[in-house]
Amino acid sequence: MSEPERHSTAPVRVFTQRFSSTRRGARLARRLALLQLHDWGIPHRTARSVAAEQVLAELAANAITHGRVAGRDFEVRLTLTGGGAVLRIEVADARGDRRPEIRVGDGVSGYGMRLVDAYADAWGVTDRVIGKTVWAELGAPLSSPALPSPHGDPLALLRP
Repeated sequence: MSEPERHSTAPVRVFTQRFSSTRRGARLARRLALLQLHDWGIPHRTARSVAAEQVLAELAANAITHGRVAGRDFEVRLTLTGGGAVLRIEVADARGDRRPEIRVGDGVSGYGMRLVDAYADAWGVTDRVIGKTVWAELGAPLSSPALPSPHGDPLALLRP
């Protein structure tokens, strides 16, 4: 009888950065996260990078829209764990009283957490001393075909 395979949950790679609570900050967070994922071996426009892009875009948009406090930044943390099996995306903001929820959209807005719920294997909220952290975990897909990104090629702006 062989011993069952064990996946390590210790972080193998971590990226953390603070951004201004503005639309520009949210856009920069998404672009830098995609560049970091590419550097970690998750190529741009694969199923996993597109899913991560969508989840981070929604969480960052929520942070600047619903979690914004004047003079406070939001923080993005990416953790690649379990030998690359799990990508955890965390976005922290300064408003602990405004919790995300899945709700019915009004035709224009309100679909963000539905997208997160659809892409993520799990998601939730963790309280902080000041504010909250909304997190989502994405498992590794069985295959990663190239997919079009809804936001164009963010790596193009960072290439020489």
